[in-house]
Amino acid sequence: MATIVCYDCGKRHKEEDAGYRCECGGLLEIVQDFKGADGERLKRIFHERLSERTGPYASGVWRYKELIYPEMSKDAVVTKYEGNTGLYRSEPIRRAVGMREVWLKAQSENPSGSFKDNGMTVAVSHGRALGYERFTCTSTGNTSSSLAMYAALAGCESFVLVPKEQVSINKVLQTLAYGAEVIGFDGTYDEGIRFYERHGRELGWYICNSINPYRIEGQKSIVYELAQSLGWRLPDWIVLPGGALSNVTALCKGLRDLLALGFIERMPKVALVQAEGASPFHAMMAEGRAELVPFERPSTVATAMNIGHPPSWKKARDLLADGGGTTCSVTDAEILEAKRLIDRSGIGCEPASAATVAGLRRLVAGGKIDKDETAACILTGNLLKDTDILRTTLWEDKTIAEELTLESMKRRAKAAR
Repeated sequence: MATIVCYDCGKRHKEEDAGYRCECGGLLEIVQDFKGADGERLKRIFHERLSERTGPYASGVWRYKELIYPEMSKDAVVTKYEGNTGLYRSEPIRRAVGMREVWLKAQSENPSGSFKDNGMTVAVSHGRALGYERFTCTSTGNTSSSLAMYAALAGCESFVLVPKEQVSINKVLQTLAYGAEVIGFDGTYDEGIRFYERHGRELGWYICNSINPYRIEGQKSIVYELAQSLGWRLPDWIVLPGGALSNVTALCKGLRDLLALGFIERMPKVALVQAEGASPFHAMMAEGRAELVPFERPSTVATAMNIGHPPSWKKARDLLADGGGTTCSVTDAEILEAKRLIDRSGIGCEPASAATVAGLRRLVAGGKIDKDETAACILTGNLLKDTDILRTTLWEDKTIAEELTLESMKRRAKAAR
């Protein structure tokens, strides 16, 4: 039986309270009780569910229902068979990074095109089970499109606050297409979070940002699926980008679950990568500070990470410190170079995802990660999430301005070699 507790003071909270913060100001989290669980039996169940094609267990999230939300009724689950994403190797990327083995886990293949679906299916299912019909979030893009999709699936309304600056128009258009009410505002992601925390209950809105502990439970499934795909033997390192920091919180929590259940024999280390223009968490960790100093005006080409005051920073700090993890920041130029490698590998991703390969490359070059170790990079968003980047980096250089003749095509082919 799971319990809901405050991360800071430990106070217990009731599920029907549907809160996100304790009276002390700390974020709430769900603590699962796996005491007495039969790990080998669960492994068999999870393996059998791989053959499901319809129903909740066809989902790469709800496949692990016993580890995420055991009490949830199957009939209340809102799913689009999320998860079930590809795991790839690319020799050019491995050589560029300089490691023995590098895997790419493409959460970009989720139904709405990002890793947010892993958590959103659980959050919206929980909200519906409590009777909510209006769902909300503030977002730099991926959260909003995921929320809008699941709200539409559930036959509910969605309301999304989107900062007017440094947001991919593709993500906003996707959100609108799913029927969400989108409100652009002057300010940052962090100001949107503060608005919801003050007024969400009065408006009757169920908040689906990463402060929602059920989002975190769903996102744990990313590392469960990675482990199952690799025969329950994880690489030495798991590398992921950091914006709101819900992903590092969820994945570290999931790793602890796997170790406690005996699914894995050792804990891999986690490397969190931020963009230099939006790296308050890395700055705190690198300087050995106990408190985070927000970036008032974060700025990066990787818009999904354009967050100056990540709400889950305390959890991320403690989990990384306990697991011997590390952090780094990379420039926009490094991100775009890594994106070019990933795109040319045939996998593709949005800029924030590419920060993982850029960061891994930097950490190996700096000796923080050994070249003889192995790593898995989490690609969080789809290639088409940000076509503005593709337009500015590719379109002008790659369009053909010549006359369409055999000779011009031969010249083009020769130049491409």
